[in-house]
Amino acid sequence: MIILYTAPGCPWCHVAKNFLDEHHIEYIEKDVSNPNYATELIQKTGQTSIPVLDIDGQIVRGFDKEKIQELLNIQS
Repeated sequence: MIILYTAPGCPWCHVAKNFLDEHHIEYIEKDVSNPNYATELIQKTGQTSIPVLDIDGQIVRGFDKEKIQELLNIQS
């Protein structure tokens, strides 16, 4: 399961969503403007920076394309 923590005004969040969509990767988007999701993000990472991807328990902070490709086995 992939969870993507985002916020509406975050340009890198849009980049991450577009990347996942282009590769037909299903994910659950959690908008951290919801306090429950913000708390969940802080508990997982100790930070509030976004985007954050939780890929089967592996945390990726920011849009780290190479790391995301590695974890999802996407060839460039």
